[in-house]
Amino acid sequence: MSTVESDGITASYRETEEERILEFEADGRTAAVAQNVEGYAMLKVRPTATGDELERYYGFDMALDHAAELLGVDAAALPVPEDAADMGM
Repeated sequence: MSTVESDGITASYRETEEERILEFEADGRTAAVAQNVEGYAMLKVRPTATGDELERYYGFDMALDHAAELLGVDAAALPVPEDAADMGM
């Protein structure tokens, strides 16, 4: 697992047997972006890592925009651990 923090936003990246998961937390709000472990499927945005899927995106930027909206922050403020930088199609 890798974690980075910037401007009060914490981003954690981990891999399970099935998914790559990027979780964000800011001011008590959470958002997660998940992709299959092979790294080729669409990105799923959820309110939490285990929450129900809200939307799917091909592009990482679009998934980050949605995650930022859930957190109430600007997408440019989201820190992304290096291990997660290649998510998306």
